[in-house]
Parts: sequence; C-alpha cells; structure tokens
Amino acid sequence: MNPYLALFLGLVFAGGGGELFVRGTVGLAQAARISPGIIAATVAAFATSSPELTVAVSAALDGAPQISLGDALGSNVVNVALILGLALLLAPITASRGSIKRDFPTAVIVQVALAALLLDGNLSRIEAVLLLAALFVWLLAVTHEARSQRSAVVAVLGEGKPYRAVIESLVGLALLIAAGKLIVSGGAEIAKTYGFTEFAIGATLVAIGTSMPELATVLISRLRGHDEVGLGTVLGSNIFNGLFIVGTAAAITPYSIAFSDVAPALLVGLAAVVATYPPRSEQIDRWRGGLLLALYGAYVLAVLQI
Repeated sequence: MNPYLALFLGLVFAGGGGELFVRGTVGLAQAARISPGIIAATVAAFATSSPELTVAVSAALDGAPQISLGDALGSNVVNVALILGLALLLAPITASRGSIKRDFPTAVIVQVALAALLLDGNLSRIEAVLLLAALFVWLLAVTHEARSQRSAVVAVLGEGKPYRAVIESLVGLALLIAAGKLIVSGGAEIAKTYGFTEFAIGATLVAIGTSMPELATVLISRLRGHDEVGLGTVLGSNIFNGLFIVGTAAAITPYSIAFSDVAPALLVGLAAVVATYPPRSEQIDRWRGGLLLALYGAYVLAVLQI
C-alpha cells in the first residue's frame, strides 16, 4: 500500500475508533460502578498500548530492540507532550483527585526508574522482571481502590447497557489498532528514505503511529466532557509503556544502547509529566499546552539531531 495512503486511512480509522472507544469505556465504568478514571488508567490504557506491545514483541524477536525501546519511550513523550498539549489548546483539563494521587506520581516514578536502569546503557532480563513486578504491584493497588468504589454511583455518558459498551469498546479498539499499524507502516517507510536510525524512527514516527489510540481517545473525551477518561488513558498508557512494554521486550531481548541516545526521550518524558502536574485547583490550564508542545518540538530536534 502507498505509504501516504496508509497514513490517511490511519487518521480516518483513528477518528471513528476513538469515538466508539470513549463511549464504550465510559459505559463500562458505569456498568461496573467504578470511576471512569480507573477504567481509563487500567483497561483502556492497556488496550490503547496494544500497538506498542505488538511493535515491542515483533522488534525484540527480530533482534532489533532499539525500535521497541524508542517506540515505548517516544510514545510516553507523545502521550503527554504532544497529545495532552493539543488537548489543552482546546480547553483546560480538570484532573480527578484519584488521578492526582495515583497516576501522576506513578508516571513520574516510572520515568525516573527507567533513567536509572538505562544509565549504564543496558537493560537486563533481571531488570525487566523488576519492571514487570512493579506493574503488578501498581495493578494490585488500583484494583483495591476499584473495589472500594463498587458501591458508588457514577453519573456518566451511556444508558447502562454493558453489552453495548463492550461492543463499542471492541470495535473502537480494533479501529484504533488498525490505525496505529497503518500509520506505523506508512511512517516508517517514509522515514527510512531519509536515513534515520532505528531508535530515531521508533521514537518519533512509530511512536506517533502507535499513540494514535491515545490521541483519538484524549481529543474525543475532551470534546465529550470526559477529561478523566482522556487523562487516565494517557497516564496509564505511560505506566504500561514504561513497565510492561519495556519490561516485556527486554525479557525477550535485553537492551544495549548508549544512554545519550535515550536521554532526550527520558528527560523530556519526565519534564512533560512534571509540567502537566495539576495545581490544588485540579485544573490544568491552557498555557501548559503551549509549554508541552514546545517540549515536544525540542524533543524531536534532539532525537533526529537536526
């Protein structure tokens, strides 16, 4: 398929899939009597990270883990600096109390932990197991919180029909995954013609392609007035990328890469989360959107060494 056609179809699929996925996610939260933020940070985040998982496993099995590492770290930058930056330009985002206490601190810790582990230029299988164990502990904590909310009634979009929410979620996710694959295939083919490295391709174009589910989810949830879904999906996806995606790929094929190559993604990823951290008012103002986009621009220039 023509790479430019693949990019166009990917954008079309992302728009339609994002609409269905947001509706389905909120509907599932209502049916389960759990806040949409928790559903978004766990189920939705894991689902939207499936393109990164596909790339990570495929690249690791092919002996090219740099692509998967670049994709995972680059997606974390894209999720916050680019996606939340664009969403904030539309309107301020209100963060839930649960997200501030649970997801933001964890996203910061994950970035710091990855930087510490990659400082020597290697990520072993033992370190990969530690990352996967950390994800398990986080999921246990979130599950405990979810159980405490079971008796709460959450007023959200939808008619309380679980089967409809499941269908919308699955169809939307399928379209989002297809969108990610189309954009990855088209973007990577175009990028190779300019002679960029595997890590640079993974950290920029492939990262944008595999982050299309998050982009569509955040923008549409913002338009629908469900900030907790978009914010939870982005932060949860960052946590899954840093712990599960990187950990899984490293367990298959350990990483060996110069820290100077991954430093821009790690530092900008951390700076973006910190720059987005909500104040006491719990409202993330629009001016931060411009700051985040500036960070993303600096990141692209650093990774591509322009």
